[in-house]
Amino acid sequence: MNPDRAGTPPPGRRSLRARAVAGTERSGGRTVLRTLRSDPPLTLRQTGPERVHLVSTAAGPLGGDLLELVLDVAPGTTLEIASVASTLVLPGPGVSRVVVRARVGAGAVLRFAPEPTVLAAGCDHRMDVRLDLDEDARVSWREEIVFGRHGERPGVCRSRFDATVAGVPLLRQELSVGDPAVDGSPAVYGDARCVGSVLLTGVRPPAPVLSEGCAVLPLAGPGTLVSALAPDAPALRARLNWGEAEAAQS
Repeated sequence: MNPDRAGTPPPGRRSLRARAVAGTERSGGRTVLRTLRSDPPLTLRQTGPERVHLVSTAAGPLGGDLLELVLDVAPGTTLEIASVASTLVLPGPGVSRVVVRARVGAGAVLRFAPEPTVLAAGCDHRMDVRLDLDEDARVSWREEIVFGRHGERPGVCRSRFDATVAGVPLLRQELSVGDPAVDGSPAVYGDARCVGSVLLTGVRPPAPVLSEGCAVLPLAGPGTLVSALAPDAPALRARLNWGEAEAAQS
């Protein structure tokens, strides 16, 4: 795709509002998808007994779009969320927004691992994630952001992540990308082109673990945050995988 032309919305294309919902229940000792509904371009497809893939059925999100994903994981069930391709955030007439809300019940497991979000030049994007977990819920939540396509600067992105366990804050984190004066600082991203994190609950190493471009940090509550920077998406994925493996040894 030509970076000089791909940032223009299709002629006549209007801003989109789309909502997708996935919910589980326990039946006969196993997980059953009780609810699965979605609106293009945020389309859900069941690809396994406990697995759902996000399938983008239109370009975007583009500026002005609002996409909302709601996950309800019932007690004692398991849900895995993946995607078939990266999400390319494009510019448009306004701010694009992706909102994710997840509720994970007692003894339930949620694994959220979509492909990376790519911030095309000129985009203005907001990401807002809220996780509400019961005390013994288990979650693995991965986010990966790529700073633009090859040879271009990224657009603007502001991301907010909030997780609570039994109503008590576990992690509150904000991330901002797209300010050249800040992004290139050695104290922020330096020469990295990708940033990512994995929140793991139910595991907690006794002390931080550090490696090149990756940190495994125990949280004050029942969880661990793996954070990584990298020059490209494959290196980022490798560093996050390393961090997850380190956390799992605790």
